[in-house]
This record gives sequence, structure tokens and C-alpha cells, in this order.
Amino acid sequence: MIEMKGISKSFRVSKRNAGLGKAVKSLFKREYEIVEALKDVSFTIGEGEMVGYIGPNGAGKSTTIKIMSGILNPDKGQCFINGKIPWKDRIRHVKDIGVVFGQRSQLWWDVPVADSFELLKDIYEIPYGQFKKNIKMLTDMLNIGEIIKVPTRQLSLGQRMRCEIAASLLHSPKILFLDEPTIGLDAVSKIAVRDFIKNINKENKTTVILTTHDTQDIEALTKRIILIGKGKVLLDGNLEDLKQKFNQNRTITIEYAGQINELAKGLSFVEQYSGRAVLSVDTDILSISAAVAYLAEKVELNDFSVDSATVDDVVVGLYKEYKI
Repeated sequence: MIEMKGISKSFRVSKRNAGLGKAVKSLFKREYEIVEALKDVSFTIGEGEMVGYIGPNGAGKSTTIKIMSGILNPDKGQCFINGKIPWKDRIRHVKDIGVVFGQRSQLWWDVPVADSFELLKDIYEIPYGQFKKNIKMLTDMLNIGEIIKVPTRQLSLGQRMRCEIAASLLHSPKILFLDEPTIGLDAVSKIAVRDFIKNINKENKTTVILTTHDTQDIEALTKRIILIGKGKVLLDGNLEDLKQKFNQNRTITIEYAGQINELAKGLSFVEQYSGRAVLSVDTDILSISAAVAYLAEKVELNDFSVDSATVDDVVVGLYKEYKI
């Protein structure tokens, strides 16, 4: 479906210091710096997969999406998507993909959303019957039946983003690129967008590549993540496996009666109050069940809860591990 082999991309960026003198000088002699956005990026994504493509700001995520969608040409390397090279066969390629950039719009600002959909129908040469079928499905699933009658400029951000996603799927693409699709959305809109993406993946086997800083998006939608930093792919792995990796130090919160005078090896206090404590458990030394059993022997447990690693913990841990 998607195969990236040794993709590299650099940009020539002009730079100058602040001040009028520097500005005048730059008119005659500019200083440039070469920024390597991508360095030998390689990965493969199969049909129907949902993959989280994560990394800090400036890591190269959006540049990768633009290359895969045919907007940018790489300096070197190969990219094959459904057997096509995106930047060499753009017209045929774009019929197979949908792209949503969270901070850019493909809808016309001053006309009703429905008019934008009609124009996109003509651009993508969507047969009338398929267009009507897709419009009904998308408006029902995204709950935008009334919204599409309103000019884009009068919509809230959440309403507009739902319409943007619908616009990207009008032509039934096989692949959906989502670049920060829930940026700035309220909780209700985020849940609606996530549910829709899961449904479209399940029902149509649409391949989804998601770039986001929202770890709840990653948790809700993806099983596999690709970590990029400083233009390089640093890790490609299963999200559950990564959670287990960062689960070594887990915490137990207990409410109890009595006194805890000593702790077994592998247990340590994170917080301790009268009748309540939070303890860290090193699972390489002591299992969770053994830790709970030990505490139950020492005090009367009224309640307890065990916290496992979250996607936030995984992402922060990876950033620290790879120093990005």
C-alpha cells in the first residue's frame, strides 16, 4: 500500500538578526542555512492499517505527509503508494487519497459547504450516484446534514473540521492522511471525529496515517506508532508493547487503616498521608499481585487502584530516551 525507501528532503532557509541595519544588509546579501527536514526515512504501511506518526514540532511529520500526498518532491529516495509515485503521477494519485490539514481548509470560505462539495465532485469527477451515496453516508455519520447549508466562515472550528473530513472522503479514497485533525476541538467534537475515523476504517478498510500531538487521538485510533525526530525514523512499534516497556514502574494508590512501618524491596512511597498512600512498584523486582498481597498483610486495605502506563507516559518516555 505505502512504501517509503530512503526519503530525504532539505530546505534552504534565509536568516538574519533583528534590526533595521541587518534588514537593509539582507537586501543585498542574504545568509542561508540548509535545514534537513527528512533524513533517509523508510517505512511500510499495509492496507487498512491505522498508524500514528508522532514526533515533536519540526520533526518532519508534515513534510512526510506532503511528500506522500505529492505536494513536495524529495531530494532523494523512493515512495510508492498503490504502485504510483506521488509527485510523478499526481492526477491519478490524488484520486486514491484524502488529506486533512488541521490548520488549512479546502472549503471555500464565503459559500455554503454544500457548494464546496459540489465543486469537489467536479474536480474529482465523482459519478453522480456515488456522490449522492457518499454525501448521505458522511452527513449522517458526522451529523452535518444542516451544517453544510451554512457558509464555511460562519461555522465553529469543530463544525468546520467535521466538514473538512467529509470533503476529504467524498471521492472514496483508499488512504486518508490526517495532520492534526482535532487541533483546537472541544471534547464532544473530538469524540465525534474519532468515532467517525474508526467507522470509516472498519467499514471501508481505509488506511489512515495520523499525525498529532494529542495522545488521546493516538490511544483511541492507532495500534502502531512511528516515531520521527530530527528528520529520522527513531522507532516503529506496537503501542501495547511500548506501554508494557514503560510499565516497569507502576503505582498503587491505597486507602488503609493502620501503620506501614516498612516496605518490601521494589516498593517505595511516592506520596503518603494519614490513611492514604501512593506507592511505586518496580515490577522487575515485585509483581503487582505480590505488592498488593504484601500491603494487605501489613494494613487493612479499604480500597486500592493500580495505574498503568498511559500513552502520555509512552510518548514522554520515548522523547527522553531518544533525546528529542
